[in-house]
Amino acid sequence: MPIKMDNRHLYLQVIDRIKQDIEAGVYKEKEKLPSEFDLAKQLGVSRATLREALRILEEENVIIRRHGVGTFVNGKPLFTSGIEQLNSVTGMIRNAGMNPGTIFLDSYTQEPTEEDQRKLSLGKDDEMSVIERVRTANGEPVVYCIDKISESILKPDLSRREESLLALIEQESSITITYAIAHIEPIGYHEKISPILNCDPETALLVLKQTHYDGQDNPVLFSVNYFKADKFSFHVLRKRV
Repeated sequence: MPIKMDNRHLYLQVIDRIKQDIEAGVYKEKEKLPSEFDLAKQLGVSRATLREALRILEEENVIIRRHGVGTFVNGKPLFTSGIEQLNSVTGMIRNAGMNPGTIFLDSYTQEPTEEDQRKLSLGKDDEMSVIERVRTANGEPVVYCIDKISESILKPDLSRREESLLALIEQESSITITYAIAHIEPIGYHEKISPILNCDPETALLVLKQTHYDGQDNPVLFSVNYFKADKFSFHVLRKRV
């Protein structure tokens, strides 16, 4: 059915209509949308208008366009979190009503690189624990985690005792992490990590790099987490100043 015109730009009306149809179940998750020609005809708009609407919907991760194949509805993220909130992966999974799990891949000590020394205030002769894990939700792998911490705070063999590394650090060292400085960026298919997380070739990853600090502003933990972009959504609360 053609969209009803109002005073907004036409492509904005198309965006709202497609979102409404997805919400109403007209188009289901992972389902292929009609061709541009057919969808433009159904909505009563030009293909140029439709393409602009689809471009924005793809940026919003509502749809995904596969070259030579078609346009598909993305699944809704299972986990959402404000990036300004310091939640553990364990907490995010539990907040979604799912059971967190851990697949331990490796844990070892190594000498810190120059970057590690800067981020964790380590000396070149200090030993650093490295822990590699896959976090699961109801048994499904959803996050690949690489954590680095001074061995004087946490030895690598202890990392297998707890789901939450933040909780384990507090238990073992009485250090409480109070905040983190984070950087987030999207990446495409990763040759090593994407297969471990059972990602389709088109599924992007969100990489969250965080340096965690205690209440005295001492760096404690540096983590790199690879999230499946179709499972996680991060948002930021911005206040006017």
